[in-house]
Amino acid sequence: MRKTLILAAALSLIGAVQADAHARLLKSDPKAGATVAAPKVLRLSYSETIVPGNSSVSVTGPDKAPVATGPIALDAKDKRTVLAPVTGKLAPGAYKLDWSMTSADGHTMTGAFVFKVK
Repeated sequence: MRKTLILAAALSLIGAVQADAHARLLKSDPKAGATVAAPKVLRLSYSETIVPGNSSVSVTGPDKAPVATGPIALDAKDKRTVLAPVTGKLAPGAYKLDWSMTSADGHTMTGAFVFKVK
């Protein structure tokens, strides 16, 4: 019984270490929940290098309609930061930003947050 408990504990620790090894969103501009002037570029910074060809950003407006964005690119100085130009008009209201990123190790992660435009 004791060996089984020790083995189970060890396996759970291994799983926890592996889960923490995936890239995660560290910061964004605009920040989640922030009220800002209409941004021209969305900046998403992750804990690992991102593969832009396998990644995406989409924005949905207050009327649930998609907002046009240009192709995403990596910041020239930091391959962990994704830049997404906003090519559509952002009227005042709440916007949902959905992202799906693939890190250099091949793992894909997704997330979303809301920001508001003044």
